[in-house]
Amino acid sequence: MWGASACEASLGGCCQQRVPAARPGSGMDPEGEALLLQEARESIEAARSYRLELQQRLRGLQQARKQVEPPKSGTLWSSNIPGQEGALEVRCMSQLGIPQIKESAALTREVLEQHFNDLKGTLRKLLDERLVLLLQEVDAIEQESIKPLDECQKLIEHGVSTADDLLQEGECVIHGVMGEQNEKLCSFTKKALHIQLDSLPEVPALVDVPCLSAQLDDCLLTIVKNQIFNHGTVASRPPVQIEELTEKPGGILVRWCKVDDDFIPQDYRLQSRKSTAHHFEDVYVGSEMEFIVLQIDPNVDYQFRVCARGDGRQEWSPWSIPQTGRSTLVPHEWTAGLEGYSLSSRRNIALRNDSQSCGGVLYSKAPTYFCGQTLTFRIEAVGQLDKRDSIGVCVEQQNGYDSLQRDKAVCISTNGAVFVNGKEMTNQLPAVTCGSTVTFDMAVVHLGPNNNEGGSFKLRVTISSNNREVVFDWVLDHSCGSLYFGCSFSYPGWKVLVF
Repeated sequence: MWGASACEASLGGCCQQRVPAARPGSGMDPEGEALLLQEARESIEAARSYRLELQQRLRGLQQARKQVEPPKSGTLWSSNIPGQEGALEVRCMSQLGIPQIKESAALTREVLEQHFNDLKGTLRKLLDERLVLLLQEVDAIEQESIKPLDECQKLIEHGVSTADDLLQEGECVIHGVMGEQNEKLCSFTKKALHIQLDSLPEVPALVDVPCLSAQLDDCLLTIVKNQIFNHGTVASRPPVQIEELTEKPGGILVRWCKVDDDFIPQDYRLQSRKSTAHHFEDVYVGSEMEFIVLQIDPNVDYQFRVCARGDGRQEWSPWSIPQTGRSTLVPHEWTAGLEGYSLSSRRNIALRNDSQSCGGVLYSKAPTYFCGQTLTFRIEAVGQLDKRDSIGVCVEQQNGYDSLQRDKAVCISTNGAVFVNGKEMTNQLPAVTCGSTVTFDMAVVHLGPNNNEGGSFKLRVTISSNNREVVFDWVLDHSCGSLYFGCSFSYPGWKVLVF
């Protein structure tokens, strides 16, 4: 850790204390004045070196502590002394990383406290529910076990009562009047035989009677204790961070990278939101490390964050530091109103509908494709193939054609054939299928001396589809600052997204 002594020691080589020579009297000779002037210049040079070294170290400190996205509110002080190039700049503390550390620490404390409070409540609820179930089981076993014993007791008590009555009746018969004794003895004997005095109910032994007990595994406490002790971690930084935001027409390409060498990711999860929104929403979950977020309004700030799930794990890692980006490019749109095609609300998806008549080629609303950009078509749904189908770019809109397989256009058919100015190339790409992505990349490779008056204008075109590509030069008779894109399908069912 850097301290004052360490800084002083490190600067000792470039900022040594100078002891000025003794100042002579007022009657200094020219040689003495020259010596003092030289020493003053050396002191000034030493001060400049000292200041430069401090500036470099301050920049290093700011680089280590600055926030990825500095707050928009902040004050910048800089020296305005003339002749001091690279003047010392001191940023206010709100533009350094201390707020990020404090805010993230406070948020982490809040998340931990909320999580463990929820966990306590859930565990208490689960334990209470389990206790209720076990007590209900005790009640059921108790009632089920006591019922036959109660019935046996009632039977025995009834037998005892019957025997008491029979004894009393027998004693009365024996001590009765002699004339009536024989008749009563006969009746008593029949009654005793009917009662079956030799039949006794069976009484269960104690070993056959249930004896309830609770069986509680003490190792559960050990297991729960170990799980709780290992539950949750605090990370000083997430294992993945957003690396790059690239604007696209109507979208933003987000790339991220792994910054923890020991972390083995299985999946990534990307979220976005408008800067004015309160909640992030999922836009991608998968194993790729880049994704184009579409449905982006131009000139509007969006925030992005990413996290990862480790190999074999269920939980997600901490979120990366949110990054803010915007797209200033005009979104690509199809032209509305052409018979045979239906468009999405943002007009970036075209569907060849069931209309029997078709107006021909569906063009873009404006020439929004520029050289140096990547124009992407993604096939969302497919219909029946036709060799006249086409997806591509052109110099201008030309009505009366049913395909882009014409002059001043390059395109790919749904069967994979590539056409340049209406002529089919020998090289061919795979047939287009549902989910296929077709991209067009163009770069200027040659401008003729009089291209504005009809000289040659050459574009290097790369068309890619299904991991294959075709590269060729497209020669035009004049330069083009921007190009239209278009598509045509003979049969319904085709749906294509452009971005």
